[in-house]
Amino acid sequence: MAPPLLRRLEKLLHLPQELVEELASSDVREDLLGGRHALAYLRHLARGNRIRRKRFFECVDPSHPPVLLLHGFLGTRGSMLRVERRLEQEGLCTFSFNLGVVNTRDIRTSAFIVHRKVEAILEQVPHIKRIDIVGHSMGGLIGLYYIKKLGGHEKVRKLVMIGTPHRGTWAALGGVLLMGALSESSWQLLPYSSFLVELEKGPLPPEVEYYSIAAERDWVCPLSSTYLQGAHLVTVPFGHAGLVMSDETYEKVAEVLEQAPRPAEDHPESAPAPWAPER
Repeated sequence: MAPPLLRRLEKLLHLPQELVEELASSDVREDLLGGRHALAYLRHLARGNRIRRKRFFECVDPSHPPVLLLHGFLGTRGSMLRVERRLEQEGLCTFSFNLGVVNTRDIRTSAFIVHRKVEAILEQVPHIKRIDIVGHSMGGLIGLYYIKKLGGHEKVRKLVMIGTPHRGTWAALGGVLLMGALSESSWQLLPYSSFLVELEKGPLPPEVEYYSIAAERDWVCPLSSTYLQGAHLVTVPFGHAGLVMSDETYEKVAEVLEQAPRPAEDHPESAPAPWAPER
């Protein structure tokens, strides 16, 4: 049965019944929802990096590790604001860093910024030994590089990567065409880049638990590009922006952060996600 809004539209425009039923199909609904997510993402993106939040030390709860949010390529702290607010409602202390105006610098440089700031924070809060990291898109690669190459495995409990292109994405060609040499990360995000080859070398440090959440309708970072052997995989029925705008993703992230540690597993590259949200 068509939703009430479509029934009213049918009456107003005298649409054929077949067309109304097609508009009510799940695929079309998901596309319309994806458009709404994209508009919401752009609105929050425009907030930029000047996001007011309470001081980190005032919200630390020893019973839950603090959560560091890392936004993606051409993103700002504002693009993760809804995630931050929802996780705070779950009682989790969340914080983020300014990674540049729209986060286009070398991924290694961003990871080093994360390394220095995490070290500084943990030195001032001695009762907190580890943090959790949630990274959207390129933010997941920043977190993974920090863990694998900069000693972050000693400071991180869980890494949750949302729509992260571990195998690269051809959508990065847009960044190359727009900014070229001005954005090193555009080149690093391309499939088979020297950066991704470097990042793939060596096993995942076992001290950290890894999760990769991917969107089935993501054309920016397709599902096949998000697989990471050794990580727990999950899919959600959204697009790239929906990964940081949808309630279902919030619930999955909160569930991952609050649950007890799980044993790591090696998943074949072509294997489906071993656990998935209820539909």
